[in-house]
Amino acid sequence: MPTLNDIQRQISAVKKTRQITRAMNMVAASKLRGAQTRMEGFKPYAMKFREVLGNLASRIEPDIHPLLVKREEVSKIALLHFTSDRGLCGSFNSNLINKGKSFIKSMKNESKVTNLTIVGKKGNDYFKKRDYEITESHIQIYDQVDISFINQMTKGFIDRYLANEVDEVYMMYSSFINMGKQIPTLAKLVPVEPPKTKEDPSASGSAEYLYEPDPGDLLIELLPKHISVQILNAFLQNETSEHAARMASMDNASKNCNDLIDSLTLIFNKARQAAITADLMDIVGGAEALKKA
Repeated sequence: MPTLNDIQRQISAVKKTRQITRAMNMVAASKLRGAQTRMEGFKPYAMKFREVLGNLASRIEPDIHPLLVKREEVSKIALLHFTSDRGLCGSFNSNLINKGKSFIKSMKNESKVTNLTIVGKKGNDYFKKRDYEITESHIQIYDQVDISFINQMTKGFIDRYLANEVDEVYMMYSSFINMGKQIPTLAKLVPVEPPKTKEDPSASGSAEYLYEPDPGDLLIELLPKHISVQILNAFLQNETSEHAARMASMDNASKNCNDLIDSLTLIFNKARQAAITADLMDIVGGAEALKKA
């Protein structure tokens, strides 16, 4: 049975751990506000961009650009996979990694080879140790991402697709739903599948657009930007989801520390009471022995 000093040391250690988890919770909450503000600020632009692209695509033939044409035979897949650079965020990274493994396995069952472009240290460490085919790795870049970096990444995927190095490009990231729910999401980047629009232009809520220059020329110009918008949205969604997951994880850790402190305090009080009772029994026994002497 542990001594009173051992139990006191355990209680002290758990209290120090609780201080750390509370501090990490507050840091995550602070970062979450900033990331969520950026994500919500970008969302209206992304939605309008998607709407305009869908309207353009409904007016022209799909074979106007190679990025719109599906390959007859698909054997090489590129996957842009997102995780975080740090841990202590619950099942956030494991959910993304497991989803990525399932996707790669399903492609392998269809005789398709998948190569990875990794964003995040956790995903890079996992897939690198298990000999998955990794084309590129981007670590510690979430705070440094700007549109020029996104455009460069988009150009790399497009160049590889046009050079027949890959037949399809997908990305996997965590979609932020709310503070308690973040869902691993798979999205197809190339070939581009424009969003569907309502067939009836007079339908309620739909808008008619006049395009200058020609819709075909405009669509060709917007296709790479559409891919960049999707990738940037994935960065913002994944970063926000990470901070939300870490905030929830640290909050649960703090609650567990409180429960453990209560449990250890109860054990300490019982042990102390037992020690006091034993001492009293020794004193009473000694007094009785003196009386009989």
